Amino acid sequence: MKPEHKASALNRLKTVRGHIEGVIRMVEDEKYCPDIMKQVSALEGSLEGVNRILLQNHIETCVVHHVKDGRSEQVVDELMETLRYSPVKG
Repeated sequence: MKPEHKASALNRLKTVRGHIEGVIRMVEDEKYCPDIMKQVSALEGSLEGVNRILLQNHIETCVVHHVKDGRSEQVVDELMETLRYSPVKG
């Protein structure tokens, strides 16, 4: 993994970890459900951001190497599989 992508993914994941702890406290304290749902939605967005970083890293590293090695068909299959885990947003 490229160092800049690793640092970015880890930073986001550590932020998510803290955010999850806050949401757990909200549930324990029986806060207003829509407020909790809003925070869960924000967490989902943060995790999607991590997936985008991982996808970018994958394309910049593994995909490039596989194409150079003449394994383009495998790359396409793999990318199609990978995109199942990363919603495409316009």
